[in-house]
Amino acid sequence: MYSLYKLIDTVLDMYTWVIIAGAIASWLVAFGVVNTRNQVIRWIIDFLYRITEPALRPIRRVLPNLGGVDISPVILLLGLFFLRSLLGEYWPR
Repeated sequence: MYSLYKLIDTVLDMYTWVIIAGAIASWLVAFGVVNTRNQVIRWIIDFLYRITEPALRPIRRVLPNLGGVDISPVILLLGLFFLRSLLGEYWPR
C-alpha cells in the first residue's frame, strides 16, 4: 500500500513541475522572449498547454477577472500541495 502512496505522490510532484513550467512558458511567450515560430518551442508550449489546461480551466471559470493576471496556476498548486499533505497524513503506513 505504501508503494501506491509513493506512486501517487510522485505523479502529483511531477504534475506540480509541469504546471510551473507551463506558467513560465506562458510568461516567456507573453513577453516575447521565446520565438513561437520555432517548431520545437511550439511543440513544447502546446504540450504544456494540453497537459495543464484541463485542470486550470475550471479554476479560471470561477475566478474573477483580475485585469490580465492569471493566478489559476497558483490556486492549482496550492490545491496540489494540500492534496499531497492530506495523502501523507491519512495514508496507512
